Amino acid sequence: MCDKQNRVTFETRDEYQRKPIAEKIIRLLESDAKVSPLVIDGSWGSGKTEFCKKLIHLIEDGESSLRPIYVDAFKADHADEPLMTLMAAVLNALPEAEREPLIKKALPAIKFGVKTALKAGTSWLLKQDAADVVEDFKDEVKKAGDELINHAVESVLKDHVDAEQNITTLQAALFELAKDAPIVLFIDELDRCRPDFAVNMLENIKHIFDVEGVQFVLITNFDQLRSSINHCYGTGLEDAQRYLDKFVQFSLSLSDTHKPDGHESVLASVTHLKDLVGNSELLDNTDLEKEGGGYFLASLVAANRLSLREVETLVLHLEIYQSLTDKKGMQTRKDFGYCLLRVLGVFLYCFKPEIAESMRRNALATSDIAAVIGKAELFSKLDEEYPDHGDTVLAMISAEVPSQNGTFFLSEEEKKRWAETFSDYFRGAYGGRSGRFTDIVVEAIETMKLAR
Repeated sequence: MCDKQNRVTFETRDEYQRKPIAEKIIRLLESDAKVSPLVIDGSWGSGKTEFCKKLIHLIEDGESSLRPIYVDAFKADHADEPLMTLMAAVLNALPEAEREPLIKKALPAIKFGVKTALKAGTSWLLKQDAADVVEDFKDEVKKAGDELINHAVESVLKDHVDAEQNITTLQAALFELAKDAPIVLFIDELDRCRPDFAVNMLENIKHIFDVEGVQFVLITNFDQLRSSINHCYGTGLEDAQRYLDKFVQFSLSLSDTHKPDGHESVLASVTHLKDLVGNSELLDNTDLEKEGGGYFLASLVAANRLSLREVETLVLHLEIYQSLTDKKGMQTRKDFGYCLLRVLGVFLYCFKPEIAESMRRNALATSDIAAVIGKAELFSKLDEEYPDHGDTVLAMISAEVPSQNGTFFLSEEEKKRWAETFSDYFRGAYGGRSGRFTDIVVEAIETMKLAR
């Protein structure tokens, strides 16, 4: 079961509309389809852990017969015993009366796992088919012809047979346990574990917990899991995928978008941004809460595809900036342009330190800023349409910084045409004069460096 302290459910919060996904996962786990192990894939900071816990609560609060068990693999990887970690999680979820019989049946298999882990060069045996093990050692014995080696081989093979018997006993006990209430182990944070622990966990799931009535849901980053396999076996990405295919029956990616109005897709990170800014006391009553500043900030999040965790980092940095400027940094309703350029400075400091440093040293390429803002070219329809805030900020920077790409170059005539737009953002205070817009960005960067 999941810890009921600070319990978060889909009923209390489902801003990214993920409850329907959870309901479908439950339906799959309850069905006769062989979906275990099932992988819920998501990038770091995409809200996988919260989704996992909400999913478990949905099972617990509903009429499902499933018995969910949560395992934080990252907290256990220092112990280096995946089998013990999994068994401890199962035992912890059982009523006390059911624990003792299972402990007695599980102990021999766990003891063997610990014993072989301490034997250098022998722990890999459990990963092989018995016939392969015998054949491999037979070849080695022929080469060596040493009685000591013969004795060692005989001992290891005997241990292997004992292990098979112990594991069979454990599997039978788990089968009995899951008869009335099927067990689902949710293994979270596997992508944060040491590569060898992550791979050992997968192999324990495959070889020991392949029991009817016991299912696994792995909440992880698939790319990182492939990297762990490559780290352990030194193979290419394609081989890592083949390896995973032996373990994973079904996988799904946690969507980073949702449809608040039922039609248009919105990034979950943008929704998260609006919630965090709206609930921040430090950012209360600032231009970031208004449509303009919030729109530019959201466009930066979208253009750089920030994760939910990265959005939290960004809002924290904006709050730090507000604190360092006595809460005045983003409260510039009169000269809205200040807010936009300061937001850009904080963003660069937070996520693009190389570009921030280039701007401080007056060695910036306009194309770098264009990429951050998410613009492929300068806005060129001033007579027909009104540019958005990102267009205007890019034009401000382009008016002052030599471009390495003609696409981002403003001629003197274009600067005059943009001057009126710039004045709107500063209420005439700048009038399009060069040498100052980039200064505002740099001032924000310097403030974050505690240099001002």
